[in-house]
Parts: sequence; C-alpha cells; structure tokens
Amino acid sequence: MAFPPIKSQDPRAPGQADACCEGHGHAHTEPRHDHDDHASHEHAAGAQGHDHGHDGDHRHDHDHSHDHGHSQAPATCCGHDHGAPIYAAAGSGTATLAAGPGQVLARLRIGQMDCPTEETLIRKKLDGLDGVHALDFNLMQRVLTVVHAEGALDRIMAAIKSLDMTPEPLAEGAAGAPVPAASRVNWWLIGGAGVLAALSEFSHFAGWHWGVTAALAVAAILACGVSTYRKGWIAVRNGNLNINALMSIAVTGAVLIGQWPEAAMVMFLFNVAELIEARSLDRARNAVRGLLDLAPETATVRQTDGAWREVPAAQLNVGDVVRVRPGERIAADGIIVSGSSTVDQSPITGESLPVEKAQDDPVYAATVNAAGSFEYRVTAAAGNTTLARIIHAVEQAQGARAPTQRFIDRFSRIYTPAVVAVAVLVATVPPLFWGQPWFDAIYRALALLIIACPCALVISTPVSIVSGLTAASRRGILVKGGVYLEEGRNLKWLALDKTGTLTHGKPVQTDLQDWDTSDTTRHPATLIAASLAARSDHPVSLAVANAAREAGKTLLDVDAFTALPGRGVSGQIDGVTFQLGNRRLMRDAGVSSPTLEARMDELENQGKSAIALTDGQRVLALAAVADTVKPTSAAAIADLHALGVRTLMLTGDNTPTAQAIARQVGIDEARGDQLPEDKLAAIESKLAANGKVGMVGDGINDAPALARADIGFAMGAAGTGTAIETADVALMDDDLRKIGTFLRLSRATHRVLIQNIVLALGIKVVFLALAMTGNATLWMAVFADVGASLLVVANGLRLLRAAD
Repeated sequence: MAFPPIKSQDPRAPGQADACCEGHGHAHTEPRHDHDDHASHEHAAGAQGHDHGHDGDHRHDHDHSHDHGHSQAPATCCGHDHGAPIYAAAGSGTATLAAGPGQVLARLRIGQMDCPTEETLIRKKLDGLDGVHALDFNLMQRVLTVVHAEGALDRIMAAIKSLDMTPEPLAEGAAGAPVPAASRVNWWLIGGAGVLAALSEFSHFAGWHWGVTAALAVAAILACGVSTYRKGWIAVRNGNLNINALMSIAVTGAVLIGQWPEAAMVMFLFNVAELIEARSLDRARNAVRGLLDLAPETATVRQTDGAWREVPAAQLNVGDVVRVRPGERIAADGIIVSGSSTVDQSPITGESLPVEKAQDDPVYAATVNAAGSFEYRVTAAAGNTTLARIIHAVEQAQGARAPTQRFIDRFSRIYTPAVVAVAVLVATVPPLFWGQPWFDAIYRALALLIIACPCALVISTPVSIVSGLTAASRRGILVKGGVYLEEGRNLKWLALDKTGTLTHGKPVQTDLQDWDTSDTTRHPATLIAASLAARSDHPVSLAVANAAREAGKTLLDVDAFTALPGRGVSGQIDGVTFQLGNRRLMRDAGVSSPTLEARMDELENQGKSAIALTDGQRVLALAAVADTVKPTSAAAIADLHALGVRTLMLTGDNTPTAQAIARQVGIDEARGDQLPEDKLAAIESKLAANGKVGMVGDGINDAPALARADIGFAMGAAGTGTAIETADVALMDDDLRKIGTFLRLSRATHRVLIQNIVLALGIKVVFLALAMTGNATLWMAVFADVGASLLVVANGLRLLRAAD
C-alpha cells in the first residue's frame, strides 16, 4: 500500500493551518474564552472527538532537508557484498519523490547496494541515461527509488546489471519478503586462501625458491580476490576509485615489486575484514526487523457460518472478527467487541506495565495478550497497522541524511582524491628529485592507497543514527529522521500544550456542595444540578453528570431544556425552572453575591471551572470541575529541568487556570487564553531569543506551533496515522517522561558520532604519517582501513543498548 508523505506542504500561512477545525467539535481544541463564560470555558478535551495528532497540513518554514534526490554521494566507501537478507516492511521508498505527468515511480531493491561505493556507481551510470528524472537512495534498506519516463525501466535495469548488480523491482506495498542474498560466502575458499597466504609467508621466511612463494601467493589471491578485482575493474571503468579499485591497484603493485607474501596476506585480510564488517552493518541495517517479527503469522477468524478458522495474518480484512487466547500476540489493529484482558503494549508504546483492555478499547498488532480471552474487530489490514507505520517511518528516517552525515559526505569527496594525489607524489617525487629507491617509494604509495578510502568515516554516521533511531522506537519514541535525533540535544525551551499533554484531557468533578441550606425543593439540589448537566454535551456539564451516575444516583427527568449560549443551561423539573451555569448566568439571574463570587474566584484560582444552580431566587448548589494533571507530568518537567531545558505552557484556558496547573507541575512560564496564532507567535518569540525550541501537543489547534518549532512532539500517537505520518517525534503513549529519554538518547548519539569521527580520522592520520615515513606495511594499512570501520560500527551499535 502507499503511505502519505511524511510532511505535506501547506500553502496557507502558519496561523491558518487549523482554521478548518473550528466548530467541528474536535477534542483538545482550546479556543479563547472569558473565564466568566461557562459555555465557552475550555475543557473541550472531554468532547467526543479525540485527535492525538498534528494537523495533516504540517509545514516547516525552516530547512530540515533530508538530502534526497540528486545530492551527491561520497566518491568512495566500502565495496563488500552485504548479502544477508532483510525485510522491507510497509514500503522502503522515499516520501520525497513523486512521479509527474507521463512519469513512473519505481522502487528497486539491489542486494549489492550497501554504501556510497555502489551509490556512486549507480548514480553515475543512471544520471546520463535518457528517461531518468530523479533518484533517491536508501542504502540502509538497499532500495533505489527512480522517477523515470514510461518504458524506461528496462534500460535502467540493464544499466544497473552492467555494474554486476541485480536489481529487483518492488511491487507497491511489498512488505515482509526477505531479500535474496547477493552472494553466498564460500568459507572453504576463504579459509583456503588464508592457508595459502600463510604458507607463502612461511616459504619467504624459510628461504624457499621464490617461485614457490609466488605460486602460493598467486593461488591465495585468486582464491579470495577475484570478486575484489572484478568490482575494482567495474569501478575504474566507470571512472570511480572505490576501495575495491584501490585494493586491486595496491595488491597488483605489491606483486609487481616482488612482495608476493604480503600481497596475498593483504587480499586475504581485506576479504575477512569486509565479511566481518558486513555482518556488523547488517545488524544495524536490520535492527527494525525485530519489530516486524513480533507480528504473528496467523490469526483465528470467525467465518460467516460462525465457525472459527486459522488464517494467515496477511489475509485479514477490515471488519474481520478475530479471537485472541491468553499468551497470543495480536495480529492486527482493532477494537475489542467482547471479553476483557490485560495487554502488553510495550512493542508499540514502550509501556513497561500491561494495560487493562475491555469492550470498545483499541488493540494494536504485535502486542501480547497477557491474560484472559477476547474478540476484536479488525480496523486496519496488515500493511496499514500501527506497527507497519512505525517500521515504515523508521525506514524512511534511515534513508534520510542527518547533518553530520551530510558533512562527512562532503568531506569524503575531498579526502579520497587528495590522498590518492599524495600517493602519486610519494611514488614519484622522492625517486625523481632525491634519489630514493623506487621500490621504497612505490611501497609507501601503495600503503597510502589502501588508507585512502574513507570507509570508516562514511559508515560511522549512518550506523550511529540508525542505532539511535531504533533504540528510540523500542522505547515507544518514533523519531522521523536523523536531523531531529541530532538536534534534540540542543533544545533550550520546550513549549507544552495543557489539555491532553500535561492533563488527562477529561474533566472530572472535584467539588459539589449545597449552597443555600434553606432550600425547600422536593429533590436535593445536587441531584437537580446533575440532572440538568446530563442534558448538556459540554465537557464541564458532562463531568458533573458522570460523577452522579458513578455514585449510583438516578437522574431526574428534565422538561423544556434550553441551552443558554455563553452562560449555561435551563430546564424544568417538577414544574420548577432551574438554571445551571457560570457566574455570568448567576449575575443575570440576580442571585450572585460577594460570598459566591469569592468562592468562585477561589475555585478558578485552583485551576477549576465553577458553575452554580439557581431556581431564579437563590443559589442552591455550587460545583467545580477540573482537568486533572497526569501523575507523570511533574516528574517529566523535573526531568527536563535537570537536563537544562526550560518549560513553557501554552493553553487556551484562562490565565488563572494556566497558572494553577503550571504551579502544580513546576512549569517555568505559563500563558493562558492562547489561540493557535498566539501559540505560533510564542514559539517564534522563543526561537528568536533562545535558540532551539520544541513544542509538545496532541491537538489540531497545536499544528501551527508544532510545525514552526525546531522539533514537534506528538503525544499519544499509537493507532493515530496522522500523528505518525506528520510528527517530527511521536510519543506512542501519553507518557511525557519519554521526552527526557529522547533528549538523553540524542545526547548519547551525538557523543557516539563525535567519538566515531575522531576515531576514524585519528586512525587515518596516524597511519598516513606512518605510511609516508615508511613505517607502515601493507597489511597494517588494511587493518587501519577496515579495522577503523569495525571499531566505529561496534561503537555505533552500542546505542541499541543505550540506557534510559
């Protein structure tokens, strides 16, 4: 299936992005209101709608470029065959390319396309090919996306095959199929080459005839080096000096100057190191595959005749009813129709404790039914589940270049030609001008050629970024690209919506009391208030009504019910007219008093909404409703402060309510009465004065501010496609503490990136100096090149185990 783009471009001004939602009853919207106005008082989170995501028109006004399309790749990198199979779940293409009129978008999986070595070859081959309009490379998933003219695909496939690669067209929505191995490793041949290379070394030291030494060395080179020579020749033929070309030149040069044993050992060590590196890279490349493996292969589905039958999970359709037994994994997203249980949702949300589930509750694919049995109705087919969207989003993030990676790409394009030029000078200048023996000069130059490949440097960033992205997804944090993972460490301020973010978004009754004890009505005043409230759909009224129902009270019949816009409601009970509403309604009825006003002020200063009941002659009862703070909010804010991030709350609630909630959870600064454009202006003012700013929200009205912030965080994105597709960072559950986890992971990723760059460059500099001074042998150069790659890969993979 096709997924929508990560971010659609919104032609409207940022402040207009959510105008379409006015009057539609969306949850968590926070319009401006007067604190005296009951009907408009913001607690709309209790309304029927519930939108956890951003607005679909999510637009960034600043550059978050992902470097797709024709951005130039580095000229050289590793040239090995990483042939281990991978899975391409929910599509591995790019969201940045689109086919225009008369064009076709094709996705090709190329088993041999491991890193910029192959990317450069393919790009150079296809850039000048007639009918090719745009290219996008996802090296971590080995997927090339091509926008081409109709009928050009065969030419494209032939061009790639001429590079000794095997492109495989991916059908739209291809998911879960393993990629055939590009080549099988013949360990007997590799082992035999090692034995022959060792015997060649022994022959040389034992003083055997040089012909024996040479024959053993040539046999070792042919046993393991034919593939390297073949790929090196293809690179040279296409005007590219990658590691295969450089290694082929170095080994051939060593043979020509009589260094037979060393030539054989260099080729053997290079192939062994490349295989080890391939396995390490595959671990990073396939880190997300563990998520896909969580989904069960089969599900028990109710048939039209009422019987139950086990069918492949991939064949589930929306509307199917599936039965889940204790201990089973859930096969697809759905809604429980009967039964109850506890479900381990950690694969999706990162929650550590199982969640109670009953009728009408949502369940997600790959989660585990811990106890009990239930039936659920499928709401998303296999390719469109929350799990599939998570995998798709992480794969797209893997394919996008982070800022550090773009810098390394630019650096490597300069580094390799420069070192090759130095090698040529080392080989020619000293013998020509200073009488140095040609043998020594050429030997040093060959060592320099091996060190010239920036493999470790180029690999260090994507492995670290992908490991960080995967570590985040395992904790229920979906990061939509390396740029956000890198920039998270720089956040100075974090703006937060209140309703649904810091609070539950579901107002509850906190206070209810008789006000006039001389009341002589037939029914208790508190019951009359609840009965009137039950007829209203306003969140404040619903909270009062729900409290009465939960207390087991039987509500009264209400006649002549009328909504009083901006004030409250009115209705008759037993022929008597009662009114329930805010202080404005009490003033209009002429029953307000200084004592009542003072009590309402007191309640509202506590962050509550106060309403009163009157019969037109006196106030009978007073109630207060509040949107309660989540138990994790205070800890989350304290964690952010400990990380050096200051906090700002932006809410449509009145200022006293905003200040009360801010004091309760420890927010640094709070602003009430915020319209969407006010929130946007607040973000822009913080950006201008304080550097990097993040925004956390879960409502449509937060979309402009979320889009303008450097990083937009969406709360509670599990099961909400819009949030997953449009958020910069999506927190799969409603736990605000995960932002602290994200910031720590961002900082850990940055540390690893710096470590890897210093490590790769440091090793290169040391061995370049050794080679130029004649103190480095060819096999030492191999260890310097491939050994550095192994070290940075291993260091990057540490992020998979990064602690919270």
